Amino acid sequence: MTSLRRTLASSLLVLLLVAGAACSSSGTSGTSTPATTPAASATAAATRTSASSTPVTVPVLQSQGGLTTVQIAKKLAPSIVRVQTEGATLDIFGRSIPGGGVGTGVIYDTQGHIVTNNHVVMVGNRVASRITVTLSDQRTVPATLVGRDAPTDLAVLKIDASNLTPATFGDSNALQVGQDVVAIGFALDLQGAPTVTRGVISALGRTIDEQPYTINNAIQTDAGINPGNSGGPLVDAEGRVVGINTAIIQGAQSIGFSISSALVQPTVQALIKYGKIDRAYLGVGTIDVNASVAQNFGLSVDHGVAVTQVGAGSPADNAGLQEGDVIVKIAGQDVTNNGQLLAVLAKHKAGDTVPVEFYRGSTKKTVDVTLGTRPNS
Repeated sequence: MTSLRRTLASSLLVLLLVAGAACSSSGTSGTSTPATTPAASATAAATRTSASSTPVTVPVLQSQGGLTTVQIAKKLAPSIVRVQTEGATLDIFGRSIPGGGVGTGVIYDTQGHIVTNNHVVMVGNRVASRITVTLSDQRTVPATLVGRDAPTDLAVLKIDASNLTPATFGDSNALQVGQDVVAIGFALDLQGAPTVTRGVISALGRTIDEQPYTINNAIQTDAGINPGNSGGPLVDAEGRVVGINTAIIQGAQSIGFSISSALVQPTVQALIKYGKIDRAYLGVGTIDVNASVAQNFGLSVDHGVAVTQVGAGSPADNAGLQEGDVIVKIAGQDVTNNGQLLAVLAKHKAGDTVPVEFYRGSTKKTVDVTLGTRPNS
């Protein structure tokens, strides 16, 4: 399983999480420069348009009796905030290097809670030492971190400010492929108002694999999502937030992903109430198994999650699980990826005993595991 763990990055779909506009080693947040600079492309496009004698008519997004794109942008504007982070990382010699970045947040309630991505509040592998929020009326206020949850890439901030306008959240379970949506956020840390892009729901039920975590039931959209959009809303034609933008596929075109509101809502509510998500703890490192992984590594089953490591003294260790085992079911629920594993654990608490079905070689086994509490990390 060591070789399986080592070759993970090449055998699974790798996504680029869009963490702010940039993380600068000099401590000054700025805009990273991709292979084709977006600003340069925009300038070229503007030149071509102005040179044309034929006016270009841009269709207005309005469907199913919904709002126009202009109306959606105006409705959401007071609920969108710029999130700026400052902090430091360590280089290979242990020296502190200042850094930071910019992302987007959504006002969740009038008490000052703001939803954003977990990776937005991180500088390297550390929580930012300073987080500042800029409101739509240009008030700039310090923010505190209420809680964060790396497995869902969500975080909640809190600001002390009056006259806040919370966004309205919609039901992502009611979405349909082809439905119109708008993405809003501070793309590339461009100064001024947030960037508004539009598109459709390209697919539903996607899985975001960004090891060691997997996010299930993600929304795929062709609405433009760029660095800086992270933590911003994906909005339906009624102006309701149906997702929080989180990722793009590096090198692809018009493929972005949002965390569904069905996952955002309970996660945010738990973070506000408890400051963390208390999932029951199994104590294993895993990777998702599919037909290709099974063939490449000689596994006897082509679905489930393969155990790559077992924590010493963990519930899994105490129950006898080993590296190389492939877990296919927990507590009677099928497990085909790490996201489903986390979802099952989220329904249980420390002290619960659950049956775990797994394959060891070609033999199917079942053990009872008494779940524990996740160690502090």
